[in-house]
Amino acid sequence: MRLRATAFLAAVAAANVGLCSASAAQPVDMGPPVDTLAPLPASASVSSPELPQVDPLAPLADADAKPDGPSAEAVQIINWVLASRDNGEVPFMVIDKVAAEVFVFDAKGEFVGKTAALVGSAVGDDSSPGVGDRELSNIAPEDRTTPAGRFVAKFGHAYGNQKVLWVDYHTSISMHPVITSNKKEHRRQRLESVTPDDNRITYGCINVPRKFYRSVVEPLFTGTSGVVYILPETRPLQEVFLAFNARLTPARAPGSF
Repeated sequence: MRLRATAFLAAVAAANVGLCSASAAQPVDMGPPVDTLAPLPASASVSSPELPQVDPLAPLADADAKPDGPSAEAVQIINWVLASRDNGEVPFMVIDKVAAEVFVFDAKGEFVGKTAALVGSAVGDDSSPGVGDRELSNIAPEDRTTPAGRFVAKFGHAYGNQKVLWVDYHTSISMHPVITSNKKEHRRQRLESVTPDDNRITYGCINVPRKFYRSVVEPLFTGTSGVVYILPETRPLQEVFLAFNARLTPARAPGSF
């Protein structure tokens, strides 16, 4: 399983509210037991010392790819997953909250697509206790976070029989197409803007363009589970992803990608 650098670099260069609360959207018809959708403990990830001690950034290093490429942190996690096979040969995606970007890969580790995303309006890497059981109106602004971590994601149904990709079912964090019913929020315009500064608007869910959701996310995750890696913004990568082997992903300045 190896990332194809040429295709990846070329692709990255080219380039709701009601669903985000369990109280406003009690999930139904989930199919598999809820426990299968819970975040895996970091100890379950592959971190074998038998992995080759190579620089996984080497195949991706291209100074001319910046500034349109992924952040240094996203590159580290992508390469770690590819080197360690931490995704277990199922589709995976890496979500960078700070850059408001999503990178999607198939089960073999081939880059499939990238898109902008809307994430929780509050800065933070943890979900507030019980937030998944609250009505949207009862979720305080400081609790509207998109949690960081490694999650096993699977399609299921939410309130109104709407199908969403449940990322963290217990806290009602899902990925779904951007909802534009509240015109005052300008969610579509936020997705289309060139800066990530206005992409903090949701109650914690991840909103992506409808076309990307239908053409990339649905085909890859339908009929299978997948792994979603959400990068932290207030804590180090090694603290959130305990199996992450820093020796395999040496730090590289953002401008050197």
